[in-house]
Parts: sequence; structure tokens; C-alpha cells
Amino acid sequence: MGRVRTLLALVSFGAVLGSQSWKAAAQEFPARALRVLVGFTAGAGPDVLARAVSAQLSVDLGQQFIVENQAGANGTLAIGTVARAEPNGYTLLFSSASITPVPFMYKNLRFDILKDLTPIASIGVLDGLFMLVHPATPVRNVKELIAHSKANRVVYGSPGVGNTLHLATEMFKLKAGVEMDHVPFRGAGDVANALLSQSIQLMLVTPPSVLGLVSEGQLRAIGFTGSKPFPEKPELDLVKDIVPGFPVWGSWGMYFAPAATPPAIVNRLNVAIRKAIEVPGVAKVVQGAGYYPDGRDAAATAVFFRSEVEAAGMAVQAAGIKPN
Repeated sequence: MGRVRTLLALVSFGAVLGSQSWKAAAQEFPARALRVLVGFTAGAGPDVLARAVSAQLSVDLGQQFIVENQAGANGTLAIGTVARAEPNGYTLLFSSASITPVPFMYKNLRFDILKDLTPIASIGVLDGLFMLVHPATPVRNVKELIAHSKANRVVYGSPGVGNTLHLATEMFKLKAGVEMDHVPFRGAGDVANALLSQSIQLMLVTPPSVLGLVSEGQLRAIGFTGSKPFPEKPELDLVKDIVPGFPVWGSWGMYFAPAATPPAIVNRLNVAIRKAIEVPGVAKVVQGAGYYPDGRDAAATAVFFRSEVEAAGMAVQAAGIKPN
């Protein structure tokens, strides 16, 4: 019995020492540059936000937060890289809500976003998406889009099958009772280029990457999928008011670390991110793009993320999309 007590004491002492060493490491963290992977193309909404916040983190924490675009496969390349990275806080993922349908879209993933990633902090929640057409299209609002879709073939684009922008459009089709053909692209920037060239007729997208195109009149916004008017385009139709049963559909931006990253490091990053988004220059980018600040701590962020993944699973099922 004495030997058992001794072993238990040693185990307990080791755990305390381990906890203290990680706390000490967290106080010194970061000691070198960090990678922040974004699973979409440069200039896309997540990329714009990641660069604004990460630049401020570089200033506040005294080490470079280097943003890298690892586009393709609906963001799964970047997710996989971070999921397999050493859990020391030096390789991070920044993603929009497009990460949430991933488990329901692919059969043979080598990672589990709920088990292999640790949510750190959300930089903000976006209340809705823009619904865009080309100005040459004879459509100026959501009702006209529905009527046009019933009389003509409409092709829409998204950053990939199962992306949240794809799911949102499929939900619109379902609730509005219209048919549209889908063309997947590598990223939202490619979709926007296709719309500019009139290769497609419609896209849903987070506002940050297209505000300039809309302001310049190169693309026309006809609707917003949020719960209230978009601040910079309050005249847009709210899709939920036009299409019965269409849910409010938005996005968010979130930092992740590999699973098993020490809680002390996760919490340090969470505090730093929440501080960064309060800096006026960063807040102007984040809030100007329609996001409202999100002050959740790391534990609450994890709960929020799990609920978002569950909701995405229900959307995939409702849209009748089968995993491949």
C-alpha cells in the first residue's frame, strides 16, 4: 500500500510540474514566428480578416504572425495541415464558418475537426451574406431573382461543394422553390471573377471581399441573408422576409490550434485576439465588413463551435447533399 501511495504521489507531483512548466512556457510564448493558415485564396473574406487581426497580434505579442494561403479542397488542405501540426501554438488555422460542414461532406478525411482542432477565439460574427448578380442581369431584388430563375436557366457558383456558401444557396433554392445549376470553384475570388465575366449569374458571399466591387457598380447586391439590414447597404432585401422558412445565414472568423495545445497557450492567444479586435484600425476592418465583435473566452468559443458544426450537419441533410 505504501508503494502505491508513493507512485500516486509521484504521478501527482509530475502532473503539477508538467502544468507549471506549460504555464511557464505560456508566459514566454510566443518565442518565435507563428504560421496562420487560411484555406482560401488571397483577398477572400477569411484572408482579409486573418491578415488584419494577425498583423495586430504581431505588434502586440512581439512575433510575426505569418499568414499563408493554402487554398483548395474546400479548405480541407489547411485544416489537415494544422490538425497534424505539433500542438505548441506555433501553427494556427484561421477559418470562416465554411469549416463546419466538412465532417458531413467527405467520407475519408484524415482528421476530425471536433477532435483534432482546438478553437481559440472568434474575431467576430457576421450577420449575413450578400446575394450578388452581374449588373447586366435583369434582376434588382430577391423577388425578381425568383421570377427570373423560374423563367430562365440560372447558374450559380460557390467555393466548393459543401462550402457554407453552397449550402446557403441550396437552402435558398429549396425554400424559394426554384432550380439553379451549381458550378464549384477553387475560392470565392474565382467565383467573383466568373460572375464578373458573366460565366455564372449568381453568388452568395461574405461582404468583405466584394464591398469594393459592389461600391464601384461592377457587381450588384440584391439581397442579404442576415437578421437585420447590412449597415453599408441597408436598402437590400432581407432574404428571410421574402422567402418563408429561409434561415438567417451568416458566418464568423475563428482561430484554431491543433488539439492538445496546452490550455495556458490557448488562453493566452484568446486574450490577445480579443484585445487585438478592439484596436481601432482592426475594429474598422472587422466591423466595417459587417461583423460584430465576439468576446467569448476559449471555453465558450469551443461550445459555440460545436453548436455551429451540429447546425451545419442539419443544413447538409436538409439540402440532400451526400458525402463523397
